Amino acid sequence: MDRILISDLRVRCIIGINDEERRERQDVTMNLVIFADLINAGKSDRFEDAVDYRRIKKQIVAMVEASKFHPVEALAEAVARICLENPRVSEVQVRVEKPSALRFARSVGAEIRRRRETHGGVIGY
Repeated sequence: MDRILISDLRVRCIIGINDEERRERQDVTMNLVIFADLINAGKSDRFEDAVDYRRIKKQIVAMVEASKFHPVEALAEAVARICLENPRVSEVQVRVEKPSALRFARSVGAEIRRRRETHGGVIGY
């Protein structure tokens, strides 16, 4: 399966379970692997045949900046959901990291992989 890579997307949001984490926005870094069939866009050289990853990125940034998730796992799940709303995306791998969240560690995070599925004609994941 073909892939689109979005690397080191940095966004600020409220994330965490401790009171001090809930007061001020923190940096999070996201890496996405978006799985889609890219053959038509590659052959036609037409934007209409491509996955609009700029639009996906804008949707993610808007959602994350307005969010107040507790664990990074919940944030990763919401990001995956946005990616899978695009009908050209069949699967997504999302990695969310909080830099300096643990003492002596560069970052801590979670990585998930979600797939579009069809249930009785309804698209879900």
